[in-house]
Amino acid sequence: MILILITILKILSIVVPLLIAVAYFTIAERKIMGSIQRRRGPNVVGFIGLLQPLADGLKLFAKETTLPASANTGIFLLAPSLSFILSLIGWSVIPFSEGAVLCDINLGILYLFAISSLNVYGILFAGWSSNSKYAYLGALRSAAQMISYEISIGFTVLSVVICAGSFNLSTIVLAQKKIWFIFPLLPIFIIFYVSMLAETNRHPFDLPEAEAELVSGYNVEYSAMTFALFFLGEYANMLLMSTLSAILFLGGWLPPLDIFFFNIIPGPIWLSLKIIIGATFFIVTRATLPRYRYDQLMFLGWKCFLPLTLGYLLFTVGILISFNWLPN
Repeated sequence: MILILITILKILSIVVPLLIAVAYFTIAERKIMGSIQRRRGPNVVGFIGLLQPLADGLKLFAKETTLPASANTGIFLLAPSLSFILSLIGWSVIPFSEGAVLCDINLGILYLFAISSLNVYGILFAGWSSNSKYAYLGALRSAAQMISYEISIGFTVLSVVICAGSFNLSTIVLAQKKIWFIFPLLPIFIIFYVSMLAETNRHPFDLPEAEAELVSGYNVEYSAMTFALFFLGEYANMLLMSTLSAILFLGGWLPPLDIFFFNIIPGPIWLSLKIIIGATFFIVTRATLPRYRYDQLMFLGWKCFLPLTLGYLLFTVGILISFNWLPN
């Protein structure tokens, strides 16, 4: 019984801060975009608008959930719940510091890939169960896009795994004590950052939610909390991908230099700062770049990123074998 309570407390210690972070990520996005576009962001509800996420959540919670008459009700309600739950359980293998992880499994990378693959089903269920051609087309485009860029991300992560010699996320971080992987794997890092935009359906690759073409895409028939769950899942996935990029390429919780001043700062703070870099990248790209056409999106994924990541993977393996640098 005590073990169950301890496990529940550990889960809540991850889920509650994550939900708070997601809520304030939304207002940070709106304020930063407002600053870039020379307009005011939310500034009415609470001090400088800091209570705006709470007001938005209360409004969505109080609204009536509308169910389309021709929809498959069970799957229609399952889809947003599935997307939201999958966005949360991926955090169970994320190490916030040495030993500070809920499940320190040896196949952490493969676990995250499995969760990422299942995310496609939530969007497909939403598009199919809505019984709307616009939602269905948005779901198909989203599935094709996510599958395309998952392959590029897979080859990118394999390069990191070969350099670290492990699928365990904590081991990958500790392998970067001497040098962060961003320096020897800079081209892969750039491809990973661009691919994670497409993987999370974010601008400029937000084709599944292209307002002018598909009336908001796969979630067009959703309202109130069912609509909110999709976007809670999307923002949680953005934070998860930013965290994964920090762990794979930026040394996770490790400081940039092994000096006393940096070492006295706790590891979770370093990891949080690196997550903020990734989150800011999501916001700035949305505010500055135009949306891609769908054929451009597929061309970039299949004809540019796929051969580049595969070639760099073979190049990395060749270098490590030639100089006998393969980790034990």
